[in-house]
Amino acid sequence: MSVITIQCRLVASEDTRRYLWQLMAEKNTPLINELLEQVRMHPDMEEWLKKGKLPNGVIKPLCDSLSTQERFVNQPKRFYKSAIEVVEYIYKSWLALQKERQQKIDKKEHWLNMLKSDVELEQESNFSLKIIRAKAIKILPQYIAKVEEIHKQNITNKNVNKRKKSKNNNYTLFDILFKAYDQAKIPLNRCAIAYVLKNNCQVSEEEEDPNRYALRRSKKLKEIERLKEQLKSRIPSGRDLTGQEWLQSLLVATTNVPESENQFKIWQKHLLQNPSSIPFPVQFTSNEDLIWSKNEKGRICVSFSGKEFNNPSFEIYCDNKQIHWFQRFLEDQSIKRNNKDQHSSSLFTLRSGRIAWQHNEGNDLPWNIHRLTLYCSVDTRLWTIEGTQEFRQEKVDEITQKLADIEKKESLNKNQQIYVKRLNSTLTKIDTTYPRPNQNLYQGKTSILIGVSLGLEKPATIAIVDCPTNKVLAYRSVKQLLGDNYKLLNRQRQQQQRNSHERHKAQKSNTQIKLSESELGKHIDNLLAQAIITLAKTYQAGSIVLPTMKNVREGIQSEIEARAVKRCPNYKEGQQQYAKQYRQSIHRWSYNRLIECIQSQAAKANISIEQGPQPIRGSPQEKARDLAIAAYHFRQNKS
Repeated sequence: MSVITIQCRLVASEDTRRYLWQLMAEKNTPLINELLEQVRMHPDMEEWLKKGKLPNGVIKPLCDSLSTQERFVNQPKRFYKSAIEVVEYIYKSWLALQKERQQKIDKKEHWLNMLKSDVELEQESNFSLKIIRAKAIKILPQYIAKVEEIHKQNITNKNVNKRKKSKNNNYTLFDILFKAYDQAKIPLNRCAIAYVLKNNCQVSEEEEDPNRYALRRSKKLKEIERLKEQLKSRIPSGRDLTGQEWLQSLLVATTNVPESENQFKIWQKHLLQNPSSIPFPVQFTSNEDLIWSKNEKGRICVSFSGKEFNNPSFEIYCDNKQIHWFQRFLEDQSIKRNNKDQHSSSLFTLRSGRIAWQHNEGNDLPWNIHRLTLYCSVDTRLWTIEGTQEFRQEKVDEITQKLADIEKKESLNKNQQIYVKRLNSTLTKIDTTYPRPNQNLYQGKTSILIGVSLGLEKPATIAIVDCPTNKVLAYRSVKQLLGDNYKLLNRQRQQQQRNSHERHKAQKSNTQIKLSESELGKHIDNLLAQAIITLAKTYQAGSIVLPTMKNVREGIQSEIEARAVKRCPNYKEGQQQYAKQYRQSIHRWSYNRLIECIQSQAAKANISIEQGPQPIRGSPQEKARDLAIAAYHFRQNKS
């Protein structure tokens, strides 16, 4: 990952801030709210839910028809385009998430149906466990040979198309065994395959621990239960800046009796949520939508392209660590402008921007209370000559492929012809590079990977692995990574417990309180990320493998709930109390924040990032090791 996000505060006169607030809060956000509602009511919504995707071009016609209404008129073109992009992003993400949840439920239920105790396998097959093991030992090599055969085909068939390759590459021993289990008609064969799958594709000679099996099954049931609850999540809705929806919910809750406990929880959830006071952000997907300049005080300023904006200009206020990025944005644009468009904006260090209001407390007018912030996405490779050349080559290959695909078409319409002309123009200009400093790019050994596992009691554990030999070069715990700063982790834990106690007291007295230990958490994340990057350079690691967050938090929550069920069977309140106490006794961590911090530090050091699902079983060290090895083999099969 080479793209990072930086931010700065935008400062301008009160009239300018009021003008922008009114556009975003009174025009653009209501437009987005209406678009979200119209998509929700669309007659094809059920079909989109089944497919898990939103077709292209659905939102624009809806926006075009709404843009003529009096309440949505007189917005800059960029605002209409941003509204379309925001709604598309929200619904595409939501539909994809719903589809993914349903697929997870299907897979987990399939696995649960197959997951039987040794006693149940004996009953189903009418054979002893000894015979089941013997059958498993006999058939397992056959399936291992099939996996090896597929891998050999992938290596020899390197010229097949990528789509075909990816299907074969995803075929692992687990996949083959699952398929064989579904196809097996003889009970003994089915039970032998189930026994192998249950024991992590191995034949175990150890006696099964009934308690461990029960915990494993309970954990899977909890995962399915939680996913089904998540599948019922409400459809995306807009931002209630006026508070009218909250007042309506209050009216309904005070004048009606809930029909069920579930309905009561929904009403309670709506009432406990404070109405949003911040309008939707405005996206600038083109790096030429932002116009950079310097004012008479020598401060960098930004304005927005388009006559509809009346050219408001904002001064940039940012940290000294980030000012060099904004100086680069100004330099890139000035060079292109002064050389009569001989350069291409494709090589601008800035990739895209977004303006948003940050929430703040106060009694003044909203444009005086809240802070206007600009978020900029930058590609760190474009800071140096070496990185720019790498980026340029990728861009050339991409444009060449697009032109080749278009040439296959018999005839082109007017828009396609304009598009081809623009691509050819970019291809010509992209050879003219911008002045960049020299900096030797980091070159690590592709065979050495650093795996990072995330867990309940230990926020991060790493394993440095020489993957071709599966040899672990070093393990590092959180304590070893932080060194003398490890005491900060205990301090944050104490802050969490103290704040939790204060929040509990505030809830009992029905008062509001704002407490946070996030700044200390961010500092610890930075220390952990820096330590991981230092180790990567020391061992010349080719990349860092991070777990995908899709399964980590779900697995952690399910594990806590399964522990609670085991500790307090058939006692729901006791389970909830135990789970709460257990969470308080361990470190609660923002895993997403930690991952983003590692990604950002790695991008600056030009160390590549890979991601994969974190193993479910094993110690933190084993999970980190297996994560790295799995990523390496996936990469080998893909190449």
